[in-house]
Amino acid sequence: MTKRSHGLFVGRTRHLARHHKPSTLGVSTFIKKFEVGDKVAIVPKGNAKNIPHPRYRGKVGKIVEKRGSGYVVVVKIMSATRKLVVPAVHLEKMKEESKAPA
Repeated sequence: MTKRSHGLFVGRTRHLARHHKPSTLGVSTFIKKFEVGDKVAIVPKGNAKNIPHPRYRGKVGKIVEKRGSGYVVVVKIMSATRKLVVPAVHLEKMKEESKAPA
């Protein structure tokens, strides 16, 4: 009898499903540029080979450095901090909140 695989997506494909017709990724999604210190959200899209782990989907982090064609993002989960190397395709820049005087 064969042994069942326990890959990255075992039992999770329904969580990754998009409930609308998927569109192709444009060129602008592949040539994004970020600066050190930018706040970004992790949004997996496109190719399943280089996406970050599904547990980090939707998390907001801060860019610490550029490494190769990806970026090192620090994400805080409860009391732990994690450093993730994420390609720019899977990052979206968060809008800066305006600090109005109170």
